[in-house]
Amino acid sequence: MKKLLVVYIILIGLFVLYVYQYQTSETTSNDYSEHELRGTMEETYVMLTFQAGIDYWKRALKGFEDSAEALNVSVEYRGATQYDVNEEITVLEQVIAKNPSGIAVSTMDPEALNPVIDQAVEAGIPVVMFDADAPESKAYAFLGTDNYYAGVTAAHKMAELLQEEGDVGIITHPNQLNHQERTQGFQDTIAKEYPNMTVVAVKDGRGDQMISKEVSEELMDEYPGMQGIFASEANGGVGVGKAVLDQDKKGQMHIISFDTDKGTLDMIEEGVISATMAQGTWEMGYWSLQFLFHLQHDLSGDVQAETKLPRYMDTGITVVTKENVSDYYPAE
Repeated sequence: MKKLLVVYIILIGLFVLYVYQYQTSETTSNDYSEHELRGTMEETYVMLTFQAGIDYWKRALKGFEDSAEALNVSVEYRGATQYDVNEEITVLEQVIAKNPSGIAVSTMDPEALNPVIDQAVEAGIPVVMFDADAPESKAYAFLGTDNYYAGVTAAHKMAELLQEEGDVGIITHPNQLNHQERTQGFQDTIAKEYPNMTVVAVKDGRGDQMISKEVSEELMDEYPGMQGIFASEANGGVGVGKAVLDQDKKGQMHIISFDTDKGTLDMIEEGVISATMAQGTWEMGYWSLQFLFHLQHDLSGDVQAETKLPRYMDTGITVVTKENVSDYYPAE
């Protein structure tokens, strides 16, 4: 009986030792995982844009902040207050001087910021582009919409609305790369696939509602038979919508816009704007910070050679119409 009791005690002891070693191993493994996948609040990553504070950037910033919460790091939002490339350069220089852990940049000019972006990278600060790229810079990646494809998608939707026949115009930002690509995709598709449709003119709305309203009124006066306008950004779309309302052409002029700010969504619900192209802006912000964190912690390999991070990440596009517009209003 005593021998049996000793055997039981030994077996129980071995079991306890096994459980202890297993738990110690799990704890060590978890500590290592957390160390690898979570940073510290002393790490600060910066999102930098032009026209800081406009509605368009809010979802991208929310994605950036959500990513920061998941990674246990700090973030800041900085930007030029106006549509002014020199101001954006100055703000970027100020950010670099603070030596942040990484910077996500959206630029209004595909070339003007290149020297400053390169300066940051050469100083060891990871930089990624989002929404609007600077392809010749040393930024490690671009996360954003395939803008040419977005223009193609808008052209197909316009052709559907016009039953593949009629004159259309474009209101855009002619000097900004992402808008150039949207415009080119739209023009190419109309020219190649819809022989009974013509893009009659391209006007510069400068990303301003009032200027876009004025130039779209000029466009409608110059081409009274025109039946559709593609606006490559949200302020332009709302400006075109106001011009259509002022000229009492609601229902006669089809407008395709970009993005999902409240003004655009309201005009879709009212039947003024026919459709808008919704970008994955939350995804741009979220994955920009994930990329920067991996670069800062050297978790991505050699970014200039074979790397785990892609040079380009398409964050997607969705067509929003009156049928699904309610899905794009913020939850109350």
